[in-house]
Formats: sequence, structure tokens, C-alpha cells
Amino acid sequence: MSPVTEAVPAEAAADLSVAQQIMDLEKRHVLPTYARYPLVVTRGKGCYIWDTDGKKYLDLLSGIGVNALGHAHPRIVKVVRDQVGKLVHCSNLYYHEWQGKLAERMARVSGLDRAFFCNSGTEATEGALKIVKAHGNRIAPEKNEIIALENSFHGRSIGALSITGQAKYRKDFEPLVPGVRFVPRHDIAALEEAVNERTAGIMLELIQGEGGIFPLGEKMTRIARELADRHNALLVLDEIQCGVGRPGTYFAYQLVEPAVLPDVVTAAKPLGAGLPLGVILTTEKAGSALSPGMHGSTFGGGALACRVGLECMLILEELLPSIRRVGAYFKQALDEMTRKFAFVREVRGHGLMIGIETDFPCKQFVTDAMAEGLLINVTHENVVRLLPPYIITEREVDRAVRGLRNVFRKARPAAA
Repeated sequence: MSPVTEAVPAEAAADLSVAQQIMDLEKRHVLPTYARYPLVVTRGKGCYIWDTDGKKYLDLLSGIGVNALGHAHPRIVKVVRDQVGKLVHCSNLYYHEWQGKLAERMARVSGLDRAFFCNSGTEATEGALKIVKAHGNRIAPEKNEIIALENSFHGRSIGALSITGQAKYRKDFEPLVPGVRFVPRHDIAALEEAVNERTAGIMLELIQGEGGIFPLGEKMTRIARELADRHNALLVLDEIQCGVGRPGTYFAYQLVEPAVLPDVVTAAKPLGAGLPLGVILTTEKAGSALSPGMHGSTFGGGALACRVGLECMLILEELLPSIRRVGAYFKQALDEMTRKFAFVREVRGHGLMIGIETDFPCKQFVTDAMAEGLLINVTHENVVRLLPPYIITEREVDRAVRGLRNVFRKARPAAA
């Protein structure tokens, strides 16, 4: 008898599907912090996943950007099988062969100098905040302010929420960490007014993900770099969702030439190809704010995660041209498709990070898309967010656009 069946009363189990048994078990015992959809996933291959009934879905969300190489990528499967039989974890009291190799690779593609490995984007944000605070405190006790953007999202911890510029994420946990000033996206005058000698760091998402797939733009980014230099503050770029290949470059700050080089970068989602792996990348100057004992991560930088991360980066180097090509193809196809729907305000994004903004709350699109065999989500209430795997092809894009067209027609038949 399976563990699922054992946990359900015998008289009730016979009347429940396997999927319902799994969902009921979780509803009784898992903290209800997620608003889940009634879908139980059993396996994945490439750009597709299957549910307990054997239905196949084209995954256009890739675990909110995590499964960027798709599911069960053969090279990732191979290195996991090999490494798990050798060494999974040994603690950061000792060296192992993969952390340094991955750090060197990340430094080379980012243009920065040093790496700290952790387990998630939120953990990377926390480490970056500590770097900013330590940098400011080294200069003067009152140099402790942080500038962040309205509509931003940086994670779920108290520190990360303190620099997240959306009230819906913050309100239940206030008061948060003080000393944070928020400025509107694209408001250069407000940014210039906010940054001063008390500023320790400026923290930006170059493409706001949870905020609705809003690119920040080159001018605002360059002004932030200039202000950080002028006031001896650190420029921190959050590339947790928009980096590691997602925009068609290794990082979003590399979309323009010359690139605006930050002092600190946080990244995570795609890096571990499904395993928990985050990273903080720094210049020598920024990294020197932390000395031994000031920061750590028990699980961060383990042998298995780092070996997978290195393999992911090697695969990514081969995929960057297709991310740009297929991303442009996807956006053009969506532009053409959405012209027929008056309720679509804009299609925006870079590479394989695309948002479709509507003029009404459109969460119903998620379940309608599931009926079409597509997995998407909606962020900021009215933006369809697409974060497909980097291995997606033009053929699969065509399949996605056909399904989305049906979803949009169902929403507003008269507009089609």
C-alpha cells in the first residue's frame, strides 16, 4: 500500500482519485502558504510535464524560471547520478573540487571577481544586504540607507521584504528593517534626490519580474551607477529572475553596450537546473566588506549543487544564441496574435522573459491555459508571465501561441 493510501481513511480512499488523495494529504499537513491549482505533477521531460491522469502540458513557466534547461535534461541527469554517488555535501570548513570551478566560471561570464554560494534568491538578497550594510558601516555609522524601487520584489525574508516596493508583500510583517527609501521606476529626478552621503547601497531589478515584467531601461541604470560612484555606495543588481541566461545574455546588465557593471549581483533560479542554488557575485571592493565569520551558509556551495551549476553554465553557453532567436520569435508571434484583442495593453520583455499586460485582472487565464495544455501564471494581477525553458523551439512557440489565442478568445469573445 502506498504512503498516500495509508494516510487516507480506507472508506474514503476508494472514492478518491490518486490526485485527490495527494492534494487532501497536503491540505491536512502542509502549512497553507500557497494558493495551489488542482494539478498534481508526476514527471517531466524537456519542455513538457505530465499529471497523474497522464495529461501532457507545455511548461511555459519552468518552475517560475527554475527549470530553465527543461525537465530531466540528459547532461544534468548524468552529472547528478555521478556526483550523488561520490559527494553531496562536506560543509564549508573544507574545500571540494566544484565550488572553485563554478566561482571561476561565474566570475568570467559576469565580469566580477568573487562568488558566495547559497541556496536561494532570498538568501542571496540577505547576503547582499549584509555586504551593503558592512560597506557603509566601514565608512561611517550613519551611512546605512538603502535605495530601492517601487513595484520591486526581492524575496520573502524580513530583510528582502524591507527592500520590496509592494505593499501587499510587506503589510503583514511591518515594521520591517528601517532605512530604506523607495523611488518610482524611471523617475531619475527622484533617484537623484534620494541618493546622498548616507546611502550605502542602491538595489535594482533590471527587469521587474513579480512586478509585471517591466524592464528598467538603460538610462536609469547608468544614472544609478553614476550616483553610486559619486556617493561611495554599492550598486546591487537583483538578477534572480532576469539573469543567468533568461534575457538572452548571461545577465540583464549585459543587454546594453558598454555594460553597466555593478558592485554586487544576486542570482539563483536557473543556476541549479532545479536544485537549490543561489549566488552573490561581487567586485573585490564590495566583497572585502565581509571577512571570515561575518557570513555563511550551511548548505550553500555543496559539491552536488556546484557541479550541477557548472554543468548548467556550460550548457547555457551553447544555448544563448537560441534564447535570443526563439525569444524574438516568441515576442513577434505574441505581438501579432494580441493585436486582435483590444484588452491587451502591451507585450514586453527580453529573451525568454515575456509579459502580456491586459486591462483587467486575468488570473482566470491560468486555469483556462491548463485546459489548453499550457502552464503559465499571472503576476501583478493583470500580466501573463511566460518563463519557458531555454530549450524551447519555434515549433513549441507556435503551439503555445495557438493555445494562448484560445485562452484570450474565451476571455473576450467579442474582441477576437
